[in-house]
Amino acid sequence: MKKKPLIILTGPTAVGKTELSIGLAKAIDGEIISADSMQVYKGMDIGTAKIMPDDMQGVKHWLVDELRPDEEFNVNVFKKKCDIYMDDIYSRGKIPILVGGTGFYIQAVLYDIDFEETETDNSYREKLQHFADVHGAQALHDELRKVDPESADAIHPNNVKRVIRAMEYYEQTGEKISEHNEREQKKESPYAFKYYVLSLPREILYDRINRRVDIMRDAGLVDEVRHLMDKGCTKDMVSMQGLGYKEVIDALEGNITIDEAFDRIKQETRHFAKRQFTWFRREKDVTWLEKDRFAEGELLDFVVNDIKNMLELNR
Repeated sequence: MKKKPLIILTGPTAVGKTELSIGLAKAIDGEIISADSMQVYKGMDIGTAKIMPDDMQGVKHWLVDELRPDEEFNVNVFKKKCDIYMDDIYSRGKIPILVGGTGFYIQAVLYDIDFEETETDNSYREKLQHFADVHGAQALHDELRKVDPESADAIHPNNVKRVIRAMEYYEQTGEKISEHNEREQKKESPYAFKYYVLSLPREILYDRINRRVDIMRDAGLVDEVRHLMDKGCTKDMVSMQGLGYKEVIDALEGNITIDEAFDRIKQETRHFAKRQFTWFRREKDVTWLEKDRFAEGELLDFVVNDIKNMLELNR
C-alpha cells in the first residue's frame, strides 16, 4: 500500500453510526476506535449511549471504557492514544475505523495535526477559571469571541477547559489557535482515507434524539448520575459536563425538576447535532451518506464497495 488505509464513519448524535460501523468492521476486517469524547469514561454508559460488549459482535473497540471520570481526556490525549492503537491495528494487517461524532478529534488524526505545546501559565489559567466561576461560562466564551471568533464558533460555551486553552494559546503566542489548526489542516493526510458522514432529514433526526433521551431516562440515567456523584464525581469535571450528566446533576441538586432536566437534554442534544452538521459541512473530501435514500442493507454494501475500490486504487 502506498499509504496506510483509514476509514472514518461519523455524523450527528443518534444518526445510527454504531450499527453500520459493526457491519463495516466485519466486512473489511477492521477494528473500531471510538472518536467520542465521552464513551471513553468508565461507568458512564447510559448517558453516552455506549456500545456494550454483548453488542460488539466480536469486533475490537478501542477508547471505550478506558478512563475514570476524573481522568483527563482531551484532543491531545486522544491523538496520542489513537496513534498507538492504530499502529497496533496495522501491525496485525487490519484496518482502523474511526467512529464517533467528535469532529475535532477526527481531524487531529486524519491530518496528523501538531498541537504545539506551549508553556503552561498557571496564573493566567487560574485567572480565566476565576472569571468563569464569577461571571459564568458564557461570559468567558464572549471574551474568547473578541479575540478568536472562529474558535468561539467551534467551542461550546460549557466547554470551559477548551475555551481557556484557546485564550491561553492566544495570550502566549499572539496567534489564534483557530489559525494554527487551520494551517495544520491544510496539510495532506498521510492516510489513504474514506471519510463518511451519515445524515438524516432534520425532523427524523430530532425525533430519534427525543426518543433516545426517553430511553435513557427509562434505562436509569438518573440513577447512573447519582451513583457517579456518590463515588465523588463533581459537576466541574470535564466528564460531568457531558450532555445528560450536567442537566441531571442540576436536578439532583434541586435547581430544576427531573422533567425540566430531560427537556433540556433533548433541546441541548438537538442543538449539538446542529453544530455537528455545521462542522462536517466545513470538512473537505467527505462522502455524505443520506441514510433515508438507501434501502435495508444497501448502505453497508455501498460503503464496503466504495472502500474496496479505494484500497485497489491505492495499491
